[in-house]
Amino acid sequence: MDSTRQKKIGRLIQKDMSEMFQREVKELVQGAMVTVTVVRVTSDLGIARIYLSIFPGDKKEEVFNNITQHTSRIRYALGKRVGKQLRVIPELEFYIDDSLDYIDNIDRLLNE
Repeated sequence: MDSTRQKKIGRLIQKDMSEMFQREVKELVQGAMVTVTVVRVTSDLGIARIYLSIFPGDKKEEVFNNITQHTSRIRYALGKRVGKQLRVIPELEFYIDDSLDYIDNIDRLLNE
């Protein structure tokens, strides 16, 4: 169960990461649409697990690998944005959120 502080930090990071993918680090996403679906912060506030939904699907692996290779640059940009609100910027771990693919697969199976 996440504490209130974890949820607040998660929402803050989610909002700022979404804006960053649209403006500051848009060359990393190579024209794909990246959506930050969920941010979960550990209880010690040291790690933020960021779940990304990437569209179109054919570029998903390439864009995700590019994002994970530049994690330190993304963390630095995040620190510049939220540095006044957080004492320590958490380490970032990125994951692909495949829940939309799962929903599409279920919908396709039901329509057959």
